[in-house]
Amino acid sequence: MSNANARVAYRNARLLDPASGLDQRGDLLTEGAKIADFGPSLFADGVPEGVEVVDLQGQCLAPGLVDMRVLIGEPGEEEKDTIKSASRAAVAGGITAVVLLPNTDPVTDEVASLEFIARRAREVRLVKVFAYAAATRGTEGNEITEMGLLSRAGAVAFTDGTKAIASAKAMRRALSYARTFDKLIVQHPEEPSLASGGMMNSGERATRLGLVGIPREAEIIMIERDLRLLELSGGRLHFAHVSTGESVDLIRRAKARGLKVTCDTAPHYFALTETDVGDYRTFAKVSPPLRGEMDRRAIVEGLADGTIDAIASDHTPQDQDQKRLPFAQAACGVIGLETLFPLTLELVHKGAMPLLKALACVTVKPAELLGLPLGRIAKGAPADLIAFDLDVPWKVDVTAFKSKSKNSPFEDRPVQGRPLRTVVDGRTVWQFEG
Repeated sequence: MSNANARVAYRNARLLDPASGLDQRGDLLTEGAKIADFGPSLFADGVPEGVEVVDLQGQCLAPGLVDMRVLIGEPGEEEKDTIKSASRAAVAGGITAVVLLPNTDPVTDEVASLEFIARRAREVRLVKVFAYAAATRGTEGNEITEMGLLSRAGAVAFTDGTKAIASAKAMRRALSYARTFDKLIVQHPEEPSLASGGMMNSGERATRLGLVGIPREAEIIMIERDLRLLELSGGRLHFAHVSTGESVDLIRRAKARGLKVTCDTAPHYFALTETDVGDYRTFAKVSPPLRGEMDRRAIVEGLADGTIDAIASDHTPQDQDQKRLPFAQAACGVIGLETLFPLTLELVHKGAMPLLKALACVTVKPAELLGLPLGRIAKGAPADLIAFDLDVPWKVDVTAFKSKSKNSPFEDRPVQGRPLRTVVDGRTVWQFEG
């Protein structure tokens, strides 16, 4: 792996920068942790002495991915995933920055927890690791955390992660308080009493399988409520992993009214539907649940027209003991660090989105939402890069994944496009070995 202070020339690349619209053949020079220069005739007079040369032979070079929704088990459930194993999975997936949810044991609701994450990330030294802090103490939905202290300690935004902030009073206070620090409140939009006991999307398929359904309205009602609270309180609100067409419509209209609202979705909501539950496939049990085909299409449309701002992996590792159970008892969640990139490229290969727009959803857009100076190819920007082959076909092989957990519904799925090299702060931290 490369020296942190090295100068590296990436030659004969298809340079892609979603932030500026750049898409042209050229070269790029990194110097230490920064991008020094780039362009079509950068090395017209030859490469300077002492510069390492990487010939990309026409392959793509883009900003590294920024994954804004990652759950790991450290601290508390290290058997699922640790910062080290998740970092290894991330760089293998072309991800150069991850943002960790606070649902650990203990919950990330104090400065000491943020300091622990930062220390472990420095020790591992692979991917850039950022963290959310809990919006409420213990993610219990009642008392608001010390957002000022947590902001100063590095929290990029506030969320109760996999739990909804169910109390309207708590949500109003969180929005008002976070506004002081210009931080996002990130909501898991699912009305808990409606979703309680549910296992998959409510409808004919759930009835046929004899499973308790979670109605689409559980998500829609929560979004409607929180948009009202946003109007009342001000602030910035972000809805995670939206999964229904009506949710997209509500957010689209709220944006048109000028509300500071944004949202993301995850690949399983545009790549799978409730039919993928099949005969009780627990690897397809997620929260919110997989929806029907019309909702899946609406998510794709929301991405295409920009209503949905970002795509996050929603990486939620679960060990064998928690997935190989009857569907009703199995834990929710799929791993996603190593499938985020190829599944995002599916949108491109299927003609749903142009390449730069799809890349923006996993690079500059999540970075901007969280105030991170990442996701761009620009002079002086961090040298966080992904070199990739846009067209190579391959099959998802979960057994080869770096994550400790293997709970993916995408096993054996044919995909197209894969990372070849991941660079963080100018260092090559991963390379595809074929």
